[in-house]
Amino acid sequence: MLRFLTAGAFALALASSMVASPAAQAQSAERVYDQGSVWQISYIETKPGMFDDYMKYLSTSWRALQEEQKKAGDVLSYKVLAVDTPRDHEPDVILMVEYKNMAVFDRSLAEGEAMTAKVFGSLPKSNEAAISRESIRTLRGGLGVREMKFIK
Repeated sequence: MLRFLTAGAFALALASSMVASPAAQAQSAERVYDQGSVWQISYIETKPGMFDDYMKYLSTSWRALQEEQKKAGDVLSYKVLAVDTPRDHEPDVILMVEYKNMAVFDRSLAEGEAMTAKVFGSLPKSNEAAISRESIRTLRGGLGVREMKFIK
């Protein structure tokens, strides 16, 4: 025979299941980590014959932008990784930029545009460079991740 709980009995059963016993609380792990820096990772597939052209762009304008952000204290480090055996339509270059924290991403558009204009000469020139890059590479995705640092 099935029994049905009244609303009050159900609420009591639910509340009692949510209260952990002292023994169960003692078994939960102590936090041994804290939040670290934030990494933005981009996966790039260079178009056939364009790897060297893209590396030139990275070593000039892209690098200059990272260095400006380092001077401002927002970027801690950056890396360019080459994938040795990419499959079709997979990245052959991975860009990694380490930011000091998530607050770096909460800037006004004007601040970002000023930084970009400083490196590229003007916002329209920056936009032209972005269009030009599309002829030598395809962005294949990316992700943002937060580093977790062990404190013990």
